[in-house]
Amino acid sequence: MQAERVIEHIVKWLRDYCENAGLNGFVVGVSGGIDSAVSSTLCAKTGKKVIPLSMPIYQAVGQKSLSEQHIQWLEKNYNNVKGLRIDLTPVFQALENTLPPDIQDGLSMANTRARLRMLTLYAVATHHRMLVAGTGNKVEDFGVGFFTKYGDGGVDISPIGDLMKSEVYEIGRKLGVLDAILHVPPTDGLWADNRTDESQIGASYEELEWAMRVSSGPVDESRLSDRQRQVLKIYRRFHDVNKHKMEPIPVCRIPEALR
Repeated sequence: MQAERVIEHIVKWLRDYCENAGLNGFVVGVSGGIDSAVSSTLCAKTGKKVIPLSMPIYQAVGQKSLSEQHIQWLEKNYNNVKGLRIDLTPVFQALENTLPPDIQDGLSMANTRARLRMLTLYAVATHHRMLVAGTGNKVEDFGVGFFTKYGDGGVDISPIGDLMKSEVYEIGRKLGVLDAILHVPPTDGLWADNRTDESQIGASYEELEWAMRVSSGPVDESRLSDRQRQVLKIYRRFHDVNKHKMEPIPVCRIPEALR
C-alpha cells in the first residue's frame, strides 16, 4: 500500500466533505486503540478543528492512560486540536440503578456503554457544528460487523472504513502514532475484564482479513487447513449474524395496489 498517498487521499476527502457540509471540523472518540488514534490523526491533518474525546466508563487504567497520551500527542503536534475528557461512569451507574436488573446481562450493558458514548459525541458535535468521525475499519465494519449498532457504529463519516486492520497499522506507523498504541492488543473496552477482540471473536484480525478476502470468491475448502476452515466458519458466522448492522434498515414497501 502507498501509505503516504492513502493518507493524502483520506485527508483531502475529510476536508472536502467537511467544507461541503458547511461544518467546522470533527469530533472523534478516542479509546487508546489504533483505530481511533489513526482516525483522529487523519482528521487533525485536515487543518479543521478537531475534538478528540475521551469518555471512560469503568475504564481500565491502561486504556485511560493511552487515550490521554494520544490526546496530548495530538495537541502537541496539531494546533487545531483541543481534547475533551468526559467521565461517563456516573451516567452509566445511573442507568444501572434505573434499568430492571433482569435485563442487565453482559452484552446489553456493554452495548449500552457504546451507545452512551455515541450520545455524548453527538452532543459535543451538535454544539460545535462538527461531524462525528467513525473509527471502524473494513474488517470490523463490513466483514464481521464487530461494532455496536447505534453505538460506535453511529457516526457521520468513516475515514478508515475501507482499510483492513493491517493497513490501519501501516498508516498509523506512517503517521507517527505512539508505539504503545501500535503494540497494545485490540479491545473494544466495553467489558469489565478488559477482554481482547481476538478472545471475543475467536480469530485474529490477520486471520479475519484472510477470510474476508477468500470469501469474496469461490472457496475450495478441501485445500484448506483445519485452522483455515475454522476461521472461515467463524468469519461467516459473524458476517451472517451481524449483516443487519451493515445493510440499510429494512423498509416494509407498500404495493401500489394497496395505496
